[in-house]
Amino acid sequence: MTKFHVHLVSDSTGETVHGIARACISQFEGVEAEEHQWPLMRTVAQLEKVIDQIKEKPGVVMYTLVNDEMRQTLHAACRRYRIPCISILDPVINFLINYLGVKSKGEPGRQHSLDAEYFSRIDAMHFALAHDDGQGLWNLNAADVILVGVSRTSKTPTCVYLANRGIKAGNVPFVPGLVPEELKALDNRVNGPLVVGLTKEPGSLVQLRRSRLRMISDDEETDYVDLDEVKKEVIACRRLCTDKGWPVLDVTRRSIEETAAAVVRLRELRDAKRRETKQ
Repeated sequence: MTKFHVHLVSDSTGETVHGIARACISQFEGVEAEEHQWPLMRTVAQLEKVIDQIKEKPGVVMYTLVNDEMRQTLHAACRRYRIPCISILDPVINFLINYLGVKSKGEPGRQHSLDAEYFSRIDAMHFALAHDDGQGLWNLNAADVILVGVSRTSKTPTCVYLANRGIKAGNVPFVPGLVPEELKALDNRVNGPLVVGLTKEPGSLVQLRRSRLRMISDDEETDYVDLDEVKKEVIACRRLCTDKGWPVLDVTRRSIEETAAAVVRLRELRDAKRRETKQ
């Protein structure tokens, strides 16, 4: 196993450099990165303290800094200590400058400004929390997306992830014989939320459920962790989705991000079909 230090320096929240670094490092097998995150670097004085830390644990430096003085300070220090350093945003920003013929603003955290999109994400987050696990059935029609699935199919974290993209998502647990009438009334063929079913391989569900029960010190053997009963649950949920014309995503080997991306794509495809129908 190859281990190394990676320093993630940002003048904003650090989400961008962190996400890109993780995505890139994950492509290398047998490699383990010890991450050091340094967000909200707004002054040279702050940065110089971080440089001392980088010197103590040299490795790779990845950064998102737009202030020229801070960039030069970091680059000079990395050259002095022979530490590789790369700007995550420069290639894309330079490409856009050349293409658009317009200079960039060079303002930290512009993507997090308090604009309409920001408040849309906040509203979506409130909606996800108020419509989690079958709550708020009275206004399900106000959602953009409704996720339906048996227990432990990652409905809640997927809704939260979608909310961070400004999509109002609620979730309703599937329990055989107890499907709410408000959910049954939803139809993907008409205006309203997109309903998506989430399913998972029964054996994997049983393992997750047993792990959940152990966390709450409950080892009782019930239908909740009986493989045959879980299989019946999954089949019944799939049957409901098929009867209602709701698309189904198998999340057995999907991350939360991948599931959310698939939901977004399904919504885009449905909206495109609706636009074609209107023309």
